[in-house]
Amino acid sequence: MITIDLIDQPIDVAAALQLVQADGAGAVNAFIGTVRNKSTGRPVVRLEYEAYDSMALHQLRKVVVQAQEQWPMLEKAVVIHRKGTLQIGDVAVIVAVSTPHRAESFAACQYIIDTLKQVVTIWKKEFYEDGDVWVAAHP
Repeated sequence: MITIDLIDQPIDVAAALQLVQADGAGAVNAFIGTVRNKSTGRPVVRLEYEAYDSMALHQLRKVVVQAQEQWPMLEKAVVIHRKGTLQIGDVAVIVAVSTPHRAESFAACQYIIDTLKQVVTIWKKEFYEDGDVWVAAHP
């Protein structure tokens, strides 16, 4: 089962983790990306995420399918990304996966978040006290 979403409301981390629970899963791994207060040495005031929704959702699903192909034991996966204005400490993205064993769980989760950052059409703008900048995606 794959659950993919782009939302403009706070991410419910507990609900996302519940979606990847499976009787055959001995491992659940999650990456929770939050808004930090500093980037490249500059104090961050807030972030804004924009997305071309239909394209981003298609790309997110493709990334998870690629992970399933690499780790066939991947039982369930959830990827939820925020868009809109986020404040310091807000959850920007959650990637959660379940597999029978931990090695595949760690690897699949890292693959999904790293690949998402490289290929999915979600753009981030960082706001500082003295200006703002669009940030290139990077793992």
